[in-house]
Amino acid sequence: MNLLAFDTSTDQMSIALQRGSGTEAGLWQHTAAGGALTSTQLIPDIQRLMALAGLAFGQLDAIVFGAGPGSFTGLRTACSVAQGLGFGAGVPVLPVDTLLAVAEEARGQLGSPACLKACALLDARMDEVYAASYCFESGMWTLSKGYSLISPENLVCDEAAVLAGNVFAAYGERLPAALAQRVTAMPTATALLRLAPALLAAGAAVSADQALPTYIRDKVAQTTQEREAAKLAAALPAASH
Repeated sequence: MNLLAFDTSTDQMSIALQRGSGTEAGLWQHTAAGGALTSTQLIPDIQRLMALAGLAFGQLDAIVFGAGPGSFTGLRTACSVAQGLGFGAGVPVLPVDTLLAVAEEARGQLGSPACLKACALLDARMDEVYAASYCFESGMWTLSKGYSLISPENLVCDEAAVLAGNVFAAYGERLPAALAQRVTAMPTATALLRLAPALLAAGAAVSADQALPTYIRDKVAQTTQEREAAKLAAALPAASH
């Protein structure tokens, strides 16, 4: 399979391109700073990898992107680029949960065990983390506990699970002490590539116009007008006395 994958849900931009399958497959990958740079760098870096692999966009079997949860701006960027490339090339788009990619990245770091329980965590800022629990067995991942947006102290998961994610530097001391096995892992594009074949076989791909990001926190920031309106509303009761 020819697959392009990218994730911009964190402060890291990760891109990977697979040409072919099995032992014949070629792999090209690129990792760089994300954040504010993502919107200007993602497409040129994708084009560079495609040129190195000698592939045209129309030769791709799917475009895979990290759909969230994660950075609001990063998710919008990844989704819009996936939509644009998929629509232009007539290629299906595969949105993949970023927390599942974190779990798969941790599994790879641990030597790809046949069975694994993982609690995937991503820094949600605002003193919170995104969390979801997964179980890998019989060659596939299943969701054990769906998404939550919580304070680190409120994390609840199987004590046999590996904690995986990018939260340990910021929140490590605040996570439950009983959950001791920890693996620093990001939602890498190579993890997305490993997940893609099973998800494609399960029919998870969509047409470009149907691809959507996954927002757990509905609104990360208010506009200036919204903040001013909130201040005014807060002041009205006091002014009326």
